[in-house]
Amino acid sequence: MNTDAKLEQLLRSGLKEMQIDASELQLSQLLSYLQLLIKWNKAYNLTAVRDPIEMIYRHLLDSLSILPYVQAGELTDVGSGAGLPGIPLAIMKPDLQVLSLDSNGKKTRFQFQVKATLNLTNFDVQQVRAEALQLSTRSKQLVSRAFASLKDFVNLTKPLAAKDARWLAMKGLYPEDELAELPEGYICEQEHLLQVPREEGQRHLLVLVKQMKG
Repeated sequence: MNTDAKLEQLLRSGLKEMQIDASELQLSQLLSYLQLLIKWNKAYNLTAVRDPIEMIYRHLLDSLSILPYVQAGELTDVGSGAGLPGIPLAIMKPDLQVLSLDSNGKKTRFQFQVKATLNLTNFDVQQVRAEALQLSTRSKQLVSRAFASLKDFVNLTKPLAAKDARWLAMKGLYPEDELAELPEGYICEQEHLLQVPREEGQRHLLVLVKQMKG
């Protein structure tokens, strides 16, 4: 079996294990994204993960582990790096409009290339720091994957967030210390233990919201 066929087989198997239904187009787009990531990573060091097989589990499937908790509409991916989790989510949820934010020019250029190559009409990217961005409409969903502490994630993105926004924070071990330091008025509304094939370390999703007064 050649390398490409093996990567496809492992991705199909991982999606099946996670009970994620992907069309042939979506599978093809995920694999194309993976190939672009492998290619660009050699020149631009987009991610510390070098092994293509490891990328399937630690990047693609890890990003898609939050799929059941992402609502339709729009999503702002803060500090997205190589487009994670935003690009895999945009591929798997065509009804989701994803805005990806990162301050690193190499990483945002890579994401522009992915958008063009995959024709992802529901995905946009901006090279900007979250705290410097001015949006015409505020986001109801914001996601981060190893971007910052929970406190910083909320504080840096408050200007981008709608009143009823949900912050989806992807974490490893359960971050008790970070939860204790949440800004006043913000709470963890939901917590989910994420299941990612072949990942031995714990993965958590914490859904943060601002408490409504009254």
